[in-house]
Amino acid sequence: MSWMVWTMPTAIFFSSIAAMLAGMTVWEILSPTIERKGFLPIATTRGDRLFIGLLSAAFMHLGVIGFTSLSIWIALAVSAVWLLVLMRWG
Repeated sequence: MSWMVWTMPTAIFFSSIAAMLAGMTVWEILSPTIERKGFLPIATTRGDRLFIGLLSAAFMHLGVIGFTSLSIWIALAVSAVWLLVLMRWG
Protein backbone atom coordinates (compact mmCIF):
# COMPACT_ATOMS: atom_id res chain seq x y z
CA MET A 1 0.00 0.00 0.00
CA SER A 2 2.96 2.31 -0.42
CA TRP A 3 1.25 4.03 -3.35
CA MET A 4 -1.39 5.50 -1.01
CA VAL A 5 -0.69 8.23 1.47
CA TRP A 6 -2.42 7.06 4.65
CA THR A 7 -2.76 9.63 7.37
CA MET A 8 -4.03 8.81 10.84
CA PRO A 9 -7.45 10.47 10.27
CA THR A 10 -7.88 8.53 7.00
CA ALA A 11 -6.97 5.23 8.64
CA ILE A 12 -9.34 5.88 11.55
CA PHE A 13 -12.13 6.86 9.16
CA PHE A 14 -11.95 3.73 7.01
CA SER A 15 -11.36 1.44 9.99
CA SER A 16 -14.43 2.88 11.70
CA ILE A 17 -16.62 2.32 8.66
CA ALA A 18 -15.37 -1.27 8.32
CA ALA A 19 -16.03 -1.90 12.02
CA MET A 20 -19.54 -0.41 11.75
CA LEU A 21 -20.39 -2.59 8.76
CA ALA A 22 -19.06 -5.73 10.47
CA GLY A 23 -20.94 -4.87 13.67
CA MET A 24 -24.17 -4.20 11.78
CA THR A 25 -23.82 -7.55 9.99
CA VAL A 26 -23.45 -9.44 13.25
CA TRP A 27 -26.31 -7.45 14.83
CA GLU A 28 -28.58 -8.21 11.86
CA ILE A 29 -27.80 -11.92 12.06
CA LEU A 30 -28.46 -12.07 15.80
CA SER A 31 -31.50 -9.77 15.80
CA PRO A 32 -33.25 -9.15 12.44
CA THR A 33 -34.42 -5.58 12.04
CA ILE A 34 -37.93 -4.24 11.56
CA GLU A 35 -38.89 -0.93 10.04
CA ARG A 36 -39.83 1.81 12.46
CA LYS A 37 -40.65 5.49 12.31
CA GLY A 38 -38.62 7.94 14.37
CA PHE A 39 -37.96 11.63 13.79
CA LEU A 40 -37.02 10.96 10.16
CA PRO A 41 -39.96 11.46 7.79
CA ILE A 42 -39.79 7.85 6.54
CA ALA A 43 -39.88 4.40 8.10
CA THR A 44 -36.32 3.07 8.29
CA THR A 45 -34.35 0.00 9.29
CA ARG A 46 -31.03 0.03 11.16
CA GLY A 47 -29.16 -0.24 7.88
CA ASP A 48 -31.09 2.69 6.41
CA ARG A 49 -30.28 4.84 9.43
CA LEU A 50 -26.59 3.87 9.25
CA PHE A 51 -26.47 4.80 5.55
CA ILE A 52 -28.23 8.13 6.16
CA GLY A 53 -25.92 8.79 9.11
CA LEU A 54 -22.77 8.07 7.11
CA LEU A 55 -23.94 10.31 4.26
CA SER A 56 -24.81 13.18 6.57
CA ALA A 57 -21.48 12.75 8.42
CA ALA A 58 -19.65 13.04 5.10
CA PHE A 59 -21.48 16.28 4.32
CA MET A 60 -20.71 17.60 7.82
CA HIS A 61 -17.03 16.93 7.27
CA LEU A 62 -17.06 18.60 3.86
CA GLY A 63 -18.79 21.61 5.38
CA VAL A 64 -16.22 21.88 8.16
CA ILE A 65 -13.31 21.56 5.73
CA GLY A 66 -14.80 23.95 3.18
CA PHE A 67 -16.41 26.65 5.28
CA THR A 68 -14.70 26.81 8.67
CA SER A 69 -11.28 26.72 10.24
CA LEU A 70 -12.34 24.20 12.90
CA SER A 71 -10.37 21.03 13.51
CA ILE A 72 -11.43 17.92 11.64
CA TRP A 73 -11.49 16.18 15.05
CA ILE A 74 -14.35 18.45 16.10
CA ALA A 75 -16.21 17.42 12.96
CA LEU A 76 -15.52 13.77 13.83
CA ALA A 77 -16.94 14.22 17.33
CA VAL A 78 -20.06 16.01 16.05
CA SER A 79 -20.56 13.35 13.37
CA ALA A 80 -20.22 10.51 15.88
CA VAL A 81 -22.80 12.09 18.19
CA TRP A 82 -25.11 12.71 15.22
CA LEU A 83 -24.78 9.07 14.11
CA LEU A 84 -25.62 7.82 17.61
CA VAL A 85 -28.69 10.10 17.81
CA LEU A 86 -29.82 9.04 14.34
CA MET A 87 -29.39 5.34 15.08
CA ARG A 88 -31.29 5.58 18.37
CA TRP A 89 -34.13 8.00 17.61
CA GLY A 90 -34.11 8.39 13.82
